[in-house]
Amino acid sequence: MKKFVNSVESMLAESLDGFAAAHADIVALGAERKFVMRRALNPQKVALVSGGGSGHEPLHAGFVGRGMLDAACPGQVFTSPTPDQIMEAAGAVGGAAGVLFIVKNYAGDRMNFEMAAELYEGKAKSVVTNDDVAVEKSTHSEGRRGVAGTLVVEKIVGAAAEKGMDLQLCAELAADVNARTRSIGVALTSCTVPAAGTPTFALGEDEMEMGVGIHGEPGRRRMKLGSANDIAEQMVGAILADHEGGASGRALLLVNGFGGTPSLELYLMYNAARRILQQRGLTIARSMVGSYVTSLEMAGCSITLTMLDDNLTALWDEPVHTAALRW
Repeated sequence: MKKFVNSVESMLAESLDGFAAAHADIVALGAERKFVMRRALNPQKVALVSGGGSGHEPLHAGFVGRGMLDAACPGQVFTSPTPDQIMEAAGAVGGAAGVLFIVKNYAGDRMNFEMAAELYEGKAKSVVTNDDVAVEKSTHSEGRRGVAGTLVVEKIVGAAAEKGMDLQLCAELAADVNARTRSIGVALTSCTVPAAGTPTFALGEDEMEMGVGIHGEPGRRRMKLGSANDIAEQMVGAILADHEGGASGRALLLVNGFGGTPSLELYLMYNAARRILQQRGLTIARSMVGSYVTSLEMAGCSITLTMLDDNLTALWDEPVHTAALRW
């Protein structure tokens, strides 16, 4: 295993210290590094709190700032944050307008966020993201997994909260955006969790895993590596087939890298996916390409499609200032 590491035990703490120092104008660390919080808090708005296992950076800490999250709770690598982390984060950023918890659909995340929401003394609501069309059930979640579409929910609802939308409407908006969003991923290699020291799974030189999860969970099937166009066709086809009543109109297209895929290949995959979607009659109104929801150093990518309307497009275009996203 070749990684930049001093010790496995201190890896997350040292990374968080570096992140907070590099982006000190935007974020601050909570006590004992239990959470990352927005430095310029607005106590009048609904506070958005999310989190999950580390190893998916920049999700979630990289999206803390104006127009997105108010706090993010980093667990150990691929391990859910604890309820006390989540409660303390909510207490630090939540005000009279309340707190919205944005939770990926993994069993540990759901359990710990639910416990924190029950114990939190202020107003709170939760939304669960489950955009992955690859599988209905996995060993880590009940129903579909929450993957790169979580970013889309955080951005759009973050903009609405910034504009003063109340807690109930923020929760309803989050559920609507999640329902409009579909994702699927493909892995070309595994990743190596530092504490394990060996790859999570093995793929042959001519193999890929279609429908892989962001922790390396198996997907729809292991298959022979195809051309980029063939891979994009399968991914886009799975997404479109899952939209009830079909997908039409304007959409946001996100091509997300898993950590080990260069931008050269991501833009190639974006070009392939965009061409297929346009041939199917969709208009790609907004686009994102980059590594935003990663799986350590896994090579591969995911494709996310969110159907837009005028309101969602306007919210997507609202200013955002975080470590990973700025416009």
